[in-house]
Amino acid sequence: MDPEILTWIFLAGGIILMLLEFVLPGGVAFFLGISGLSIGVLRLFGLLGDPVWAITAWLLTSVGLTIAIRPFIKKYFKSETYTKIADEDYEAMDQVAVVVRDLNEEDNSGRIRFDGATWSARSMKGRVQAGREVAIRYRDSTTWVVEAIDAYEPSNENIKKKEKN
Repeated sequence: MDPEILTWIFLAGGIILMLLEFVLPGGVAFFLGISGLSIGVLRLFGLLGDPVWAITAWLLTSVGLTIAIRPFIKKYFKSETYTKIADEDYEAMDQVAVVVRDLNEEDNSGRIRFDGATWSARSMKGRVQAGREVAIRYRDSTTWVVEAIDAYEPSNENIKKKEKN
């Protein structure tokens, strides 16, 4: 390979990597670009003639810049960060859902619409008819356990107990 072509590859590659930082921020591409640009300049002045040494120097300076200087840069140029709780169950607590299929407390045959999807659900107490709003209390395996926001209807079992008394 012609030594001059390798020099231009380092110079052009360094500039491209530095510009790439605007598209893919994070600091790594910028440091790779600085390293490539500096090796290209050294080759341009004839200080780094051997291609093997040029590539080795580029690798070492890239790693050195990325590991040593990046933490200092990040310290002074802070990016926008936010945290989000990754626990779906915690985020769903006390959220309002709409009953799609009647709920009862005996089984998981009911369904609710929550967060744009329908989910298996059961009520904490009594029977809840479709169309009513419920508050999510917790999840039992893959079933949401909910509580009616407005008054609830007693389950068949509770009605039987009342009739016996």
